[in-house]
Amino acid sequence: MAAEEPGPTGSPGPRQTWAALPWLVRTAVLWSACLVVIAAGLYLLGRIAVLLAPLAIALAATIFLTALLDPVLLLLRRLRLPAALAALCTVLLLLGILVGVGALVWNLTASQFDQLSQELTQGVERSRDFVTSTLPVSEAQLDRLVDQAREGLSGSSPDPVAGARTATEVFGSALLALVLLFFLLKDGRSMWHWVLSRVSGPNQPVLAEAGRNGWQTLGAYSRGTMFIAAIDALGIGLALVVLRVPLALPLALITFLGGFVPIIGATVAGAVAVLVALAANGPTTALLTLAAVIAVQQIEGNLLEPLVMKRQVRLHPAVILVAVTAGTLIAGIAGAFVSVPITAVLWRVIDTVQQRRSASALLPSD
Repeated sequence: MAAEEPGPTGSPGPRQTWAALPWLVRTAVLWSACLVVIAAGLYLLGRIAVLLAPLAIALAATIFLTALLDPVLLLLRRLRLPAALAALCTVLLLLGILVGVGALVWNLTASQFDQLSQELTQGVERSRDFVTSTLPVSEAQLDRLVDQAREGLSGSSPDPVAGARTATEVFGSALLALVLLFFLLKDGRSMWHWVLSRVSGPNQPVLAEAGRNGWQTLGAYSRGTMFIAAIDALGIGLALVVLRVPLALPLALITFLGGFVPIIGATVAGAVAVLVALAANGPTTALLTLAAVIAVQQIEGNLLEPLVMKRQVRLHPAVILVAVTAGTLIAGIAGAFVSVPITAVLWRVIDTVQQRRSASALLPSD
């Protein structure tokens, strides 16, 4: 193969120019190009998921619930139930829990909303007096700020037609998720075996192990997150009951749901509980509520999470914050919920493939 000729003016060609660059520059260029391609691919997938938001949310919820309920399905299968009946019983159990919790929360808290409305009004008045007495803000300036905020909220009020469309999409996504959940519980393993049968050669064992480890990671993450969120909700809920903060059960439910968004969700849920305590019972109760929230979160972060999550699903807090922020920017609240489990599964799959390749490289060649 002939060497590359110089350019018409005697300047070196592209290969000579590339070879003349320092190795650090060449490495930086290659890594930058790879990162740009990966970022562009992730952005494209995110935009497609946003355009197909109801379907994407339904698929994400289905996969998450399938990993969460898989032990229940296996238990029913060990009891000699057919696959279809076991899947149906698992879905009905999930529906029973959701409906039961919703009815319990409504029955126990419906009578407290009027009381909370009055206490919130009193809390706003106390906050107003505190602000005007401690900060260099007059009552007229504060009223002007409140009026501007009220006008902004009223100007951005949702369109009834858009609200109805959103409600329809949510209902359709929930129904689709339940149907897909039944079929994944019933035929998920046979679907995976069909995928493996289409892969031949040395890639099949790698794909099988990566898929198995990724599924185990998702299951461990979903069950561990649910357990930790339940502990958070129980601890903060008991503190609210002891401090006689109204709507303790709905606030505990908000804490439970917030637990599925690591770091950020727990912080927001705790802030809501503190604000309700401040409006209802004053600053002393709010400070005690804040102390209880901090204590529960410290116990969760330093004791429960290392024990429950184990090392296979633990991610660095910086990685979690970046993942949650990226998911929120791409798909809003739904993206915040699914960003961390997706990151954990991808990391586990990539780590498995890398380990298999390293092991294959160490084997002696024939």
